[in-house]
Amino acid sequence: MSIRVEIYTAAGIAVGVLQRASHLRDALEAGESVRVEAVTWHPLDDTAAGQQAEVLLAPDDIHLATVEESEDLPVHAQWHDIVLDVGPYRVLGQLATMPGFDPGRALARPTGEFVQLRDVSVGLLGEDADGLSRPVALVNRYVVDRVEADLMLGFFFPGAEMISTKSEEPIFITSTPSASTSSAPATAAATTTADSGTDTTSPSGDPGDAGEPAADPSAAAPAASAEVAAAAPATDGA
Repeated sequence: MSIRVEIYTAAGIAVGVLQRASHLRDALEAGESVRVEAVTWHPLDDTAAGQQAEVLLAPDDIHLATVEESEDLPVHAQWHDIVLDVGPYRVLGQLATMPGFDPGRALARPTGEFVQLRDVSVGLLGEDADGLSRPVALVNRYVVDRVEADLMLGFFFPGAEMISTKSEEPIFITSTPSASTSSAPATAAATTTADSGTDTTSPSGDPGDAGEPAADPSAAAPAASAEVAAAAPATDGA
């Protein structure tokens, strides 16, 4: 069985046939050089396209590869719009994840060298023209330079610049903050004596603060003198 493919490299695009291959991923992930036969080579340096009997390409030299027919795609997947800068190419497509997938918490990591996209458009960087539309593509995740997506996909494309396209969720205020109150301790109130008119402030810890009048030292002095005078005659008589 043969597959008609387009292989995109840094120097150009090889359009040809993979012999004895049932799936594009199998050929790319085999760990061997990919042999493309009956090749039409389209260089990127504006020189004319040429015919070659075959081209042998190492997987690391392949930026992405496309096929004319859609291969097996994940079932019950969520599809995320994604834009990739892959060498000289700009790739637009959709990446599949399982429902509820969180790339920051997922224990599973992508395996293999190539990531599958569907509904792909491939063009050259800096060109405004629409790219080539293909049903599916496999992108070498190790040569991706820039990623635009609504997920942070650093584990999928190591070393690439990540740009999030996820819109910010609105913030709703459900209550009005109460007016701020001062937490500073209250200062002691000044009192004014009726006779002198001077202001006095009760110091902290004064007995008067407990609600009872303070003892007068001068009032206790006469009582002590009377007790001494009463005891004096008894002493003289002895």
